[in-house]
Amino acid sequence: MKSWWIWLSCVWLCVACGAQTAAPLQTQLTLAESLNRTDMTGFLRADKPRQFSFPADHGPHEGYAVEWWYYTGNLRDDAGREFGYQFTIFRSALRAPTPTASAATQSAWRGATAYMAHLAVTAVADQQFFAYERFNRDALGLAGAQAAPFKVWLDDWQVVSTTPDASQLQLRASQGVVALDLQLDNSMTPVLQGNAGLSQKSAGVGNASYYYSVPRMPTTGTLTIAGQAYQVTGTSWMDREWSTSALAADQVGWDWFAVHLDDGSDVMLYHLRRRDGSIDPYSGGSWRDADGKITPLTSADIVLQPVGQWTSPHTGAIYPASWQITIARMGLDVTVTPLVADQELLVTVRYWEGAVAVKGQRDTQPIQGQGYLEMTGYADGGTRP
Repeated sequence: MKSWWIWLSCVWLCVACGAQTAAPLQTQLTLAESLNRTDMTGFLRADKPRQFSFPADHGPHEGYAVEWWYYTGNLRDDAGREFGYQFTIFRSALRAPTPTASAATQSAWRGATAYMAHLAVTAVADQQFFAYERFNRDALGLAGAQAAPFKVWLDDWQVVSTTPDASQLQLRASQGVVALDLQLDNSMTPVLQGNAGLSQKSAGVGNASYYYSVPRMPTTGTLTIAGQAYQVTGTSWMDREWSTSALAADQVGWDWFAVHLDDGSDVMLYHLRRRDGSIDPYSGGSWRDADGKITPLTSADIVLQPVGQWTSPHTGAIYPASWQITIARMGLDVTVTPLVADQELLVTVRYWEGAVAVKGQRDTQPIQGQGYLEMTGYADGGTRP
């Protein structure tokens, strides 16, 4: 694996000029690489369960090296046209926290944090996919995150609370031919993933993240493509993680599923792929039923089987074309199929993430659903499951 510091160097070069791009940069790294660093001196680590507090924990955790705010959603207009969106802001510390310098010596241009953001929109009927990327630093208010009132932003891409308790959010972002102006209901009690929010990703103390989700967020607003505005409604999913070191050296990528089933259940699953092709036992997930009961899932509970192949015309990467998911203890057996085959983000960190349809059975009864799938590590030689 390349060093975390290579990725940070790439970010720093970009934030120096506030890069905005819809095309890949010359340096390409994986999300897995961006979660690992060789020098953790001075940073906090996710090494034990903690007490979560909301809405404060929607804000930044600056003692940790990396953090992200991840929003995905499945939307539909009045005519039944289907859309998907992804909006993510990543925070990456360029150095460990230090005592604040005096105002006399602190330059307004000096920043300790770099931000990267991804915006992607899927138009199912037209089989179109659009993806964009931005970088900036936290100096001069160019990018940042705050808890009260909640706001995370990079330039004019932002998610901001419209109520004091952050139960209602507004997401706005536009670039190229796409624009989002969405209202998200954030009033659901967050789901703490893993062990009360401590999500162990590999062996070793601190090789973990603090991780929670808001899996079912009623969403309304306007999605614009090439000047055509669509009034949309649907459901969004928010994932939040922060950590300093999470993955092991032999972990080359992961496959992550966020699924809304039509019986009201919400399912998050991931498996971590090793270099030798095996699945790491620290893989897992959670099941939230329609009544709000949470059932943690371990790797032993989940069978994720890739079905077929799709070869990217852009990178030559070979991804699974669809997936079969079996969770015997929950009586679930479904197929997950992309709504558009080509939802590969050609950005600094190349990966596939997009809207999917879900269909199959639960306890022998038909069930359907929708959601999002992320596949990383395939575009740079990561081993397929």
